[in-house]
Amino acid sequence: MIAAPAAQDPGRVGYVIGRKVMPRAVDRNRLRRCLRESVRAARPAIEQFDIIVRVRRPVPREAIAEAVRASREMIARLLGRTVAVDQPQ
Repeated sequence: MIAAPAAQDPGRVGYVIGRKVMPRAVDRNRLRRCLRESVRAARPAIEQFDIIVRVRRPVPREAIAEAVRASREMIARLLGRTVAVDQPQ
């Protein structure tokens, strides 16, 4: 995750999930939808940032929930607070 102060309000969020880390488009789209939902849950607190969520390591289908949990932890660290990360999806 890369974050910078937003150039304008509200901040933007981008997702980079390459074909090499998740070969199937269905899996990439599912991960992207889940990541969007975790970012949406953190609004409006993160609207002051421009954020890029970049998946660099291969994520098997079975580990999508784990990747989303890791993104929630990163968002919580960005905001400097603790968030319950074991929320149901």
